[in-house]
Amino acid sequence: MTRDVKNQRVLVVGAAGGIGAATATAFATAGARVFAAGRPGTKLEAAAAATGARTAALDILDAPAVEAFFAGTEPFDHVVIAAAATKSGPVARLSLEEARASMESKFWGAYRIARAAKVADGGSITFVSGFLSHRPSASSVLQGAINAALEALGRGLALERAPVRVNTVSPGLVDTPLWAGMEAADRAAMFARTAERLPARRVGAPEDIAQAIVFVATNPFVTGTTVTVDGGGSIA
Repeated sequence: MTRDVKNQRVLVVGAAGGIGAATATAFATAGARVFAAGRPGTKLEAAAAATGARTAALDILDAPAVEAFFAGTEPFDHVVIAAAATKSGPVARLSLEEARASMESKFWGAYRIARAAKVADGGSITFVSGFLSHRPSASSVLQGAINAALEALGRGLALERAPVRVNTVSPGLVDTPLWAGMEAADRAAMFARTAERLPARRVGAPEDIAQAIVFVATNPFVTGTTVTVDGGGSIA
């Protein structure tokens, strides 16, 4: 059951993406005052319009802009960081520039937000990592390393920022716009293969992850933990 978040201020960074948009919707449905943050554009505007959220221009790669944003706003009750752009592929094939850019986006982007964010005591910060942190793939080594670093950051910050609670949600394969670049038939085949080997017998939906984010954000006894929502992928 979702704890009462009516009129609480919730910032969702990456609200234009599948998981971010679903999270903004979940909080808004529960009565929170949602701020949909990300790079300005039609996707962010559409996500905000769908939930009645306010938009907040915020580029996680721009440290001065991140600091200025939080300096000019009241504390939030909950901050969710679901924004990232990373390259996939074997380490030997990724250029160092691509690897650095991926780390800069997903890890350092979250670090910048967590460092600058003003959060009310008893409020929360939630990162979104990925199950490759504990079930590595030979073709996605960098993603696994970034996710593991993000989860370690969450555990440490739970101590440093107490009584603000810090947690991480680790999704498995989720049907989001991230996969829109694939041919529809190839995407459907990949989802079908994955669903067949998962104990849950399905791939994830953004709403599945959003539900877990709302849980860790609002439960006052949850901090310093990583919640895996992967349909059983870690054990399959």
